[in-house]
Amino acid sequence: MESNKKYWKGLEELQNTKEFVEKNKNEFAESLPMEEVLNEAGLSTVTPRRDFLKALGFGLGAVTLAACQTTPVHKSIPYLVKPEEIVPGIPNYYTSTFNGHSVLVKTREGRPIKIEGNPNCVLSQGALDAKGQASVLDLYDVSKLKGPFLNDADTSWDKADQFAKSELAKVKAGGKKIRIVSSTINSPSTKAVIADFIAQYPNTKHVQVDAVSHTGVIKANENSFGKAVLPRYRFDRADVIVSFGADFLGSWISPVEFNRQYAAKRNNASLKSGKMSRHIQFETGMSLTGTNADARLPLKPSEEGIALLNLYAALGGSVSGGKKLSNQKLDTAILLAAKELSAAKGRSLVVCGSNDVSKQTLVNAINSILGSYGTTIDLDNPSYQYAGNDAEFVEFVNEMNRGEVDAVFFLNSNPAYEYADAKAFTNALSKVKLRISFADRNDETASLCQLVAPNHHYLESWGDSNPVEGYYTIAQPTINPVYNTRNAESGLLLWSENPVQDYYQYIQNNWAKTVLAQTGTSWKDLLQKGSVSLPQKTGGAYSFSLDLSNVVQTILTDSNNIAKGGDNAIELHIYESTGIGDGKLANNPWLQELPDPVSKVTWDNYASVGPKYAEKLGLSEFDLVTIKTDKYEVILPVLIQPGQAFGTVSVAVGYGRTKAGKAAVEVGKNAYPFIRLVNGTLQATASATISKAGGTYELAQTQTHHSIEGRNIVRETTLKDFLKDPYHGTGHRHVNNVDLWNEYEQPGHNWVMAIDLNACTGCGACIVACNAENNIPVVGRDEVRRRREMHWIRIDRYYSVNDNGNNVTKEDEFEDLETMDNVSVIHQPMLCQHCDHAPCETVCPVLATVHSSEGLNQMAYNRCIGTRYCANNCPYKVRRFNWFNYWNDSRFDNYMNNEFTQLVLNPDVTTRSRGVMEKCSMCVQRIQAGKLKAKLDKRTLKDGDIKMACQQTCPTNAIIFGDGNDPESEVSKALKSERTFYVLEEINTKPGVGYQTKVRNTVEV
Repeated sequence: MESNKKYWKGLEELQNTKEFVEKNKNEFAESLPMEEVLNEAGLSTVTPRRDFLKALGFGLGAVTLAACQTTPVHKSIPYLVKPEEIVPGIPNYYTSTFNGHSVLVKTREGRPIKIEGNPNCVLSQGALDAKGQASVLDLYDVSKLKGPFLNDADTSWDKADQFAKSELAKVKAGGKKIRIVSSTINSPSTKAVIADFIAQYPNTKHVQVDAVSHTGVIKANENSFGKAVLPRYRFDRADVIVSFGADFLGSWISPVEFNRQYAAKRNNASLKSGKMSRHIQFETGMSLTGTNADARLPLKPSEEGIALLNLYAALGGSVSGGKKLSNQKLDTAILLAAKELSAAKGRSLVVCGSNDVSKQTLVNAINSILGSYGTTIDLDNPSYQYAGNDAEFVEFVNEMNRGEVDAVFFLNSNPAYEYADAKAFTNALSKVKLRISFADRNDETASLCQLVAPNHHYLESWGDSNPVEGYYTIAQPTINPVYNTRNAESGLLLWSENPVQDYYQYIQNNWAKTVLAQTGTSWKDLLQKGSVSLPQKTGGAYSFSLDLSNVVQTILTDSNNIAKGGDNAIELHIYESTGIGDGKLANNPWLQELPDPVSKVTWDNYASVGPKYAEKLGLSEFDLVTIKTDKYEVILPVLIQPGQAFGTVSVAVGYGRTKAGKAAVEVGKNAYPFIRLVNGTLQATASATISKAGGTYELAQTQTHHSIEGRNIVRETTLKDFLKDPYHGTGHRHVNNVDLWNEYEQPGHNWVMAIDLNACTGCGACIVACNAENNIPVVGRDEVRRRREMHWIRIDRYYSVNDNGNNVTKEDEFEDLETMDNVSVIHQPMLCQHCDHAPCETVCPVLATVHSSEGLNQMAYNRCIGTRYCANNCPYKVRRFNWFNYWNDSRFDNYMNNEFTQLVLNPDVTTRSRGVMEKCSMCVQRIQAGKLKAKLDKRTLKDGDIKMACQQTCPTNAIIFGDGNDPESEVSKALKSERTFYVLEEINTKPGVGYQTKVRNTVEV
């Protein structure tokens, strides 16, 4: 009997059919019709397949060619293996430097695809934050300039150099000033290039300014001790830490380093010895650091200086001007903090996040009384991570206004966006004849310049760094330039007619006569190790002897200015978020979709208001409000944030970009104009008003439910109770002898994980590391609003209060709004639990999710038909469904759906398509690679050979992975801890992930 089915010989015949064309029209119905999509690519709906692939692959070929070129002028040295050629399927690792941290760059077929911390790094010791993990994506950013840009048109480097040289010659002949404006530069070679440029053009001055400034700390140390430096803080040496608004675990100075130090005093060994550090946090908005504090007190910006004065007086300092705070709890807490600090002299640390010189000077006086200098504060081995000078930049703007500057260069600096008074800056800049930017894109400042000479991405270039005294790192290119870019230093060398024009040779010469000569290290060894250290100086003790009368008066005056009364008056607090930071990486979709560790908001900033104050103002979640100061106003959605100080509003900077790229433009609002210039420094607080603007705006949150419904999801206890009973707060393991499944032996490996809630700070680095390792797609704001984010690991955040010894309290028990303003927080990483009795496996009709012989819950993507039964049956809600083909759908092309950003994909992990369920695989590709490596080495697999992406990047070592069948493995020992519990173990899913109870070092008042 003849069949009625139709068959096609090949895709060429199929793609010309009416049915095929109509189906593609429907697929793209919400964006462009298929004809328009193809026509924009220079194709038609009847283009032969070969021509279609040829056109599609053109963009890919451009970067692939850059990756596979074999004629670089200087060859980089791999970290472990020096391959003669790129071997397909075999990764190579190279050392480089990101923000002063030595990193390892994993490349596949010449493409950098993953960044890891370098174990040799003094600051991170192998860890990395979310920004570092996401930085590889910026390499392939299509928003970057493809070459030099002169007078709003593409040009060649020869013409760009000719223009710069001729204009500089005119400026030199005219005798007017030249200014190089940059963010902090701690690269010895870059500073040497700038010095050589200044020697050629003596009227040049280098002005450093940071978007988020730390000038106040540096100036205070200059005034107090004659050392204009940013100290090296040692949280690992402090038994008592008191912080006033310093988010040192989230964004303040060196978070990766501070996370590692902080966890070292709160790990299992510290707990058992009873020497866990005590952390008290005074702050306005709920920060990442505040969520980890043992005691957290909401504090208005106007009261911060008063609280410091009261603390200084309580420690025995002679000062007048202190007064009672608005809340009796704050006065009591200050006295308690003073008592604890005094008892831990030489082992205590007080830090402040303010950029005010007077407050930082007062903090210096406090630390001097406590004997912190030479112990927990090191002025002799300082940090060079921030060196901006606010006053010098203000003077630079004044010089431009007076017509004294004829040429200005911008290096990694964007004042037209990030300066407090951007309008004054742009007006002054228009008076400068020669304006050159080294930005990698036509950003807010670069668009005001005649010449944009785009700088390399750090993965494309040679470079170095000196982030702290005595520690030096090297950066080497891991790929030839993707676009027609060039080192900024090469331009300065060329335009100043330096005898050494090659920047690589310049760096090598500079290192040969300095660090390498002092350490006896060879250039090859340096490239392999990635960094080198000189002997540390002995940190000295410093005494404070300044008269504080002017300091006190300045603090009181500014306090009164911030606390101005009036209708709808509020105190405004501006802060730097953990993910987006100062906004330089705002076009990175991995960071935009990284949930804020406290609010869980993605893709926007907002106005944080406390529950009690929101009730007073009649505000509800997502209401649009107008926040207004005497110089700026903005409309933002309200987020009801427990822990926010009453009468205050917090707003993050880094958003509201206008010229950065598709992922950054029109995302949030710019808060930089709210920042004030006071006494020569930029202040992130102000007096403002708040009023309803009308309407609502739904924020995209990944967690909207804060209650645990009385279930034992997270558990916590106090140090006092733990020392009495190590099982306190954890409870005894639940044993269920009734079972529906037979038990099976696992004679081989049994892969399990332990997560220490006492070490996890909730920073989110693991989320971005997992995204990069496992090709997890970005879905965008609207999809997150629909609860369709794809993250394989999330960090749940729960609020708690002290309720008769049970700290975990349900959301509906927060009847007292004042109680909600004084909550504490606990973070819990949540991923697939790889249950031995997994509920998802029993309901899958096609066996797409099955259990491996090594204890892993696995997904066979090509079997999955998208019933989502498994997601419905998962009590942990850790499975993700692809509602769209996010990697290849034009509706999501403003995030990562383009031929360049897809080059960051890990070829060891398949990308999932529409209709397929996915979830954490325990990085099974890393497990297989580790076993294969051991087999090739003809040895047994050792504990530590395999590390998960989340584990490897964690700054606090909160995540431990390994073989549960090996009794000597680190994970086995961790899971035997008295603090170990399993989430929802009472339903007998037998999870493969164990948690250690959170312990707080609380003190009853």
